[in-house]
Amino acid sequence: MSIDCALIWDLPSPYLHRLDVAANDIDSYQHVNNAVYVEWLDRAAWAHSSALGLPVTRCVALDRGMAVVRTVITYRRAAVRGDRVVVATWLLPGDTKMRVRRRFQVQRPTDGETLVRAEIDYACIELTTGRPARWPAEFQSGYHILPEVMTAQAQLAAL
Repeated sequence: MSIDCALIWDLPSPYLHRLDVAANDIDSYQHVNNAVYVEWLDRAAWAHSSALGLPVTRCVALDRGMAVVRTVITYRRAAVRGDRVVVATWLLPGDTKMRVRRRFQVQRPTDGETLVRAEIDYACIELTTGRPARWPAEFQSGYHILPEVMTAQAQLAAL
């Protein structure tokens, strides 16, 4: 039986999504395949969106969605079969009124290791056409950046 370490996150007030490494997550090198981490980030983003009141069903009803524009991932350590991981995510400001960024940090609670850090840029699109679109009011109210995250981001940028 393992004892979970206290997890230290890069930014305050993360949304946390817990996952267990499954047999089909493991590649020929006997660790989690890099493509699986991308899938985990997507699951955490959707879980967070749902918690904010914007599940996929609501996005479809609004004919709006967030499409990935750019993904930057740093792989630091490998997860292996039997590991439990925690994916933290935060909303960060985007560079326009149609974009938003998410930051992710994947940790293994048994040793507190950060396995992955990532940032993904998203753009709002009209689902029926695939064209860029402004955020509907529900996106504006749901996808708000927490003040403490804004402050922490500003402090990191100043370093």
